[in-house]
Amino acid sequence: MALIANRRSVMTLFSAPTCPRCHSVRIVLAEKDITVDIHQLEPGEKSEDLSDLNPYNSVPTLVDRELVLYGTQVIHEYLDERFPHPPLMPVDPVARATARLALYRVEMDWYRGLESLDATSDKQAAKARKILHESLVAASEIFAIKPYFLSDEFSLVDAAIAPVMWRLPHYGIPLEKLPAPIRDYARRMFARDAFRQSLTEAEKEMH
Repeated sequence: MALIANRRSVMTLFSAPTCPRCHSVRIVLAEKDITVDIHQLEPGEKSEDLSDLNPYNSVPTLVDRELVLYGTQVIHEYLDERFPHPPLMPVDPVARATARLALYRVEMDWYRGLESLDATSDKQAAKARKILHESLVAASEIFAIKPYFLSDEFSLVDAAIAPVMWRLPHYGIPLEKLPAPIRDYARRMFARDAFRQSLTEAEKEMH
């Protein structure tokens, strides 16, 4: 595996054009202005390189010379530590733990909610859509506290949430139907240069 990774002199991201987890990694790369070769895999496309590098054959997968990483949060935190400016995690241990817990909740409640909309019948999708909508509404007060999620500065949590917000209309949850703090937050995320740079053509077509 190290020999395969060493062939790449530039950092490489194996991504998929509509995958929200891949999108979040692309946002972090753009926020930090990291030079990266992005290899987009279309749905159903197989990559021998990826299967050699990652036993789960999953995206996102990041290759940095001999290092191969998979797991979205593992990649996020590596990039933040490897390229510390601008920092996307707080220094204080309590604040870092709070951010990690928020990332866990985003994964469990919102990312899996999006997945359930893709993998269910119409009736099941309607139920999943209702659950996701209610979960977002329940969090609306948190979005109102600070300009970013639980923070005065953009963080890895925002990089994880922004792809969810972008996909909501595509999955039948119009932003206009959500509370004002969430709508305002989404507009702030979408206006960032790094967010616009992170979008694939397929993601642009979602709006």
